[in-house]
Amino acid sequence: MTDPTPPNGMPGTPGTPGQPITLRVGANGAAATGSLFDRIGGAPTFDRLVRRFYEGVRQDDVIWPMYPADDLDGAIWRLSSFLQQYWGGPGTYSEERGHPRLRMRHMPFRITSEAREHWLQHMRTAVESLGLAPLDEAELWAYLDRAAHAMTNTFD
Repeated sequence: MTDPTPPNGMPGTPGTPGQPITLRVGANGAAATGSLFDRIGGAPTFDRLVRRFYEGVRQDDVIWPMYPADDLDGAIWRLSSFLQQYWGGPGTYSEERGHPRLRMRHMPFRITSEAREHWLQHMRTAVESLGLAPLDEAELWAYLDRAAHAMTNTFD
């Protein structure tokens, strides 16, 4: 049996033999160059994030009623496309839907602190499933947390 520890003494990570996890290198080998969109793997990563998020949302009695069950594919596209654009990917979201206007688009829904926390719980699970480099994960999560708090519009 061979020792998986490379000559530099740093243990390897699954899928990247000999590559240590650092603040900017995750299990998938993402490096700290370019936009977050590019660093974490582009559209496929955001699509995985959003699909994993909706797996949780579909099971949630508090927030699922706010989502269009008859247009789940559309909701997935809208969230993934928005996040891709925000993080440096293609501008398809704005080209097809105009300015994001997040507060305005969410105003018809009663978003309480309970609903926000449920949303954050499902998004946290989805973010963690990506295996991002710690600083990339922290950057993404900080935005998602701020955005969720900004969408809260009912305080009773």
